[in-house]
Amino acid sequence: MPARTVGPKGQVVIPKRMREALGLKPGVEVIFEMREKEIVIKKPEVSGSYADYFMTTSAPKLKKWVNLKELLETEVDERVSLR
Repeated sequence: MPARTVGPKGQVVIPKRMREALGLKPGVEVIFEMREKEIVIKKPEVSGSYADYFMTTSAPKLKKWVNLKELLETEVDERVSLR
């Protein structure tokens, strides 16, 4: 297992392979859990709409609310009209 050093602000860098395996990108929320003498870091369970979850975890990148249903309907209409 990779070892990391705790920095002066209490920060630890999660190894790149582990971040990639879990899909942890900047802005994604993680949960810390203490189990006896261990600290467990995990992604929260997505409940409800995945779009709502994405909007809350990626808010810094988004400038306004996007209606995904409307966007998909428009895309389908455009593709059908090209046939």
